[in-house]
Amino acid sequence: MDSQRFDILTLAVVVGGRMEPTDDYWGGTRSVIRIDSERFAPDATAGLEDFSHLEVVFRFHLTDPTDLHLGARRPRDNPEWPPVGIFGHRNMRRLNWLGVSRCKLLAVDGLDLHVEDLDAVDGTPVIDIKPWFSAMGPRGEIREPRWTGDMLRHYYDEGGK
Repeated sequence: MDSQRFDILTLAVVVGGRMEPTDDYWGGTRSVIRIDSERFAPDATAGLEDFSHLEVVFRFHLTDPTDLHLGARRPRDNPEWPPVGIFGHRNMRRLNWLGVSRCKLLAVDGLDLHVEDLDAVDGTPVIDIKPWFSAMGPRGEIREPRWTGDMLRHYYDEGGK
């Protein structure tokens, strides 16, 4: 598998918002995705202001690298929820420490993207930014286990400043 390795460059960083990651209360969190001005010209964001939401790929940079669980475990270590394999989770305990988030785009100011509800903390390296196309969302009926709704009931509630 080593022949499958490749480099990923950081193209932006999260500025402001939350200082520490938590499991819930990301609603209303405002931050800026500051795109690298040494690599990108201001026209890199041309047309982005026409979109309401972004999909952001980032690196969980504050996670303890020894806290990696490749097998099954209970979400949030809750004994009431079933053991789920690494690919049944969306948490930070991942082999490449990558996260994906959808957030509201509030404003484009040159290479600064003002966003809300991005569940990444101040200083988070951003790997990619894509505008959200509704046609690229899930098609057909969506199915998920009950525990996900229980677990995320307060995820986007406000109050986690």
